[in-house]
Amino acid sequence: MQPGTKIQTLREEKKISIEELAQAVHLDVEQLQKIESEAVAPSLGVLIKVARALGVRLGTFLDDQLNTAAVISRKGDEQASVSMSNVEASKHDKLAFFSLARQKSDRHMEPFLVEITPGKPTNPLASTHEGEEFIYVLEGSVKVEYGKEEYILNVGDSIYIDSVIKHQLFSADNKVARILAVVYLPV
Repeated sequence: MQPGTKIQTLREEKKISIEELAQAVHLDVEQLQKIESEAVAPSLGVLIKVARALGVRLGTFLDDQLNTAAVISRKGDEQASVSMSNVEASKHDKLAFFSLARQKSDRHMEPFLVEITPGKPTNPLASTHEGEEFIYVLEGSVKVEYGKEEYILNVGDSIYIDSVIKHQLFSADNKVARILAVVYLPV
């Protein structure tokens, strides 16, 4: 089941109207309808807000099945994962997120392989949410805007940030960059 379908199912189970959820997560009803119908994929920030509003963990939207054992992601497995934001071109058209632990239930961290295409999004929107993030550059060069600061990270560099501070990532050298991002969300 895709994230949008899971959002709609949970919203209906909890007897929350689409208008109430849209207001709680600061989205237009039309945008939430597009997400629920799978016409657009939600960004990571939107999924985090929806998870909080529905009282579930972020992984609920990425889980394929319940699994409390160890989960291994083999090289290339990320291609089969859910890409959560590259379809939503108006906000995050330069980022594609691929979950690396969607089979693990009851997790408190969300590891992602993120592909960053060159250029700034057509409508850049900084992300801000509860929790912390660890970002490690696997390929290319990444510009991190964090609050009023800017950092350039190259292969092998990492940054650990407090996610409540506005942040966004861009390719720093007009080439595709790939990062490992681990997001921690407090329960």
